[in-house]
Order: sequence, then structure tokens, then C-alpha cells
Amino acid sequence: MLLPLFTAPAFAEFQQLPTDQGTLLVNISTDPEKPSVTEQTKLKIDFVNPQTNAIQEHIDYKVTVTNDGAPIFGPIPSTHTSLGSVTIPIEFKGGENKISIDVEGILFQPIPLETVSFTVMAQESTPPPQDVPESGCLIATAAHGTELAPQVQMLREIRNNVLFGTSSGTAFMAGFNEFYYSFSPGIADLERQSPVFREIVKAVITPMLSTMSILSYADIDSESEMLGYGIGVILLNAGIYVAIPAIIIIRTRKFIKKFTK
Repeated sequence: MLLPLFTAPAFAEFQQLPTDQGTLLVNISTDPEKPSVTEQTKLKIDFVNPQTNAIQEHIDYKVTVTNDGAPIFGPIPSTHTSLGSVTIPIEFKGGENKISIDVEGILFQPIPLETVSFTVMAQESTPPPQDVPESGCLIATAAHGTELAPQVQMLREIRNNVLFGTSSGTAFMAGFNEFYYSFSPGIADLERQSPVFREIVKAVITPMLSTMSILSYADIDSESEMLGYGIGVILLNAGIYVAIPAIIIIRTRKFIKKFTK
């Protein structure tokens, strides 16, 4: 994924409903405002504390989307969002699409299941967008076999909920997009064709995913904090992928020379 190009989405089609037990308010909104069957829709879900009207952090949830009783998305496995907000790409079908959201935990504590349901209409006549670059974490998705994998969802949440929240994060993604999509489709294809290559890629990107997860727990409220955390993550990855291997190679060569003299 790391950071594909998007402009910050202007979510619309806002709806708010309480869960069936009233513990949380749940907001949903869509980008584009009027979903179409010819393009992917970004569904944003916010979990809100009804007492404070603030986003409630650390929610365990499931999402299912059906059309005419047939599932078109999910149900995803129980997933944790530390930010209290999540954005999910969905390909709606024409007509009424029912979105069911189950809440299973708050602040790392399990709760009795609470559910809320929404209906989103999707148009069938909107023409498909032209020259829109493919989006998504292609390499990570291929490595883990599904875009519903927790690692892929974590990257998506960081992209949509952290990086898109600042102009510096959005600008960085704009510059990264052309570079990333110049090679990621080919690597993803190779992963799907070769299980061995897929496991190698998964092992290689695991340290990067671990360092990126730092951003999901960071409280970033300004451009300076975004730059600070971003530079820190880049330097940490540079140490893992460049400095540490270089040190190992140098010491190995010295060791070999020592015993070959």
C-alpha cells in the first residue's frame, strides 16, 4: 500500500443511529456521496460516545453488507480499531444495500453484542471513472491472501484516518503513488502465482508493518507531529532494512577474513 495517491475524500450521505442497546452512536458516510455500482465506494464508520459526542476509541466490531439478502461484503472477522473510526472500500450492488455493524468490545473489554443497521442506495447508471489508478495495498493483500486481513486493514486505517488527516500526509501519498504503482501490480501477480515467493514477501514486509502500526496508536493533532512520526517511522525502517543488514555483512566479512588468514 504503503501510501497510495488519493485526495482527502469528502464523505457525504451521512447517517447516524444508536446501537440496539444504546451504548454507542454509529455514524456512516460514503464517498462518493451517491454510491454507484460502477465504482468502488469508501464507507466511513465512526463510533461515537453518546455521553460526550466524541469518537469512542478502541472498538471491536464486525461489518456485513447484503443486497437483496445476499452478502456482498463480509462478514469480516472481529476487528479492532484503535481510532474509533474506520474506512472500508465496498463495491455496492444496485438498489438497497443493508449495512449491519456489530459491536463486541469497547476499550479492550468484551460487551454483549450490540447491532445497528443502515441502508445505502447505489445507482446503476453512473459511468465508470476514467484513468483512476488502482487503489489498495496490493503487495500486502496478495501476501496475506485477502484485503480483510488485519494487517491490510491496519494499513488502510492508517492511510485513511491518520495520513489523510494532515496536508503533509496527503502530499506524501501524492508523491508516493506513482512510484508504488509502477511495480506493486507485478509483485502482487508473482505472489499469487508462487506460494514460496508470497511467503518470502510476507516475511520481508512484516517488520515494516510492525513499524507502521506505531501510527495507529499515535495521537497526531498537527502537521509537526505528523512529520515527526513520519520521519521516525522512515528512519526505523531504514535501520531495519539497511543499517542492520549492512552491519551483519561487514561483521561476517571480517569474521571470514580473520579465519582465512
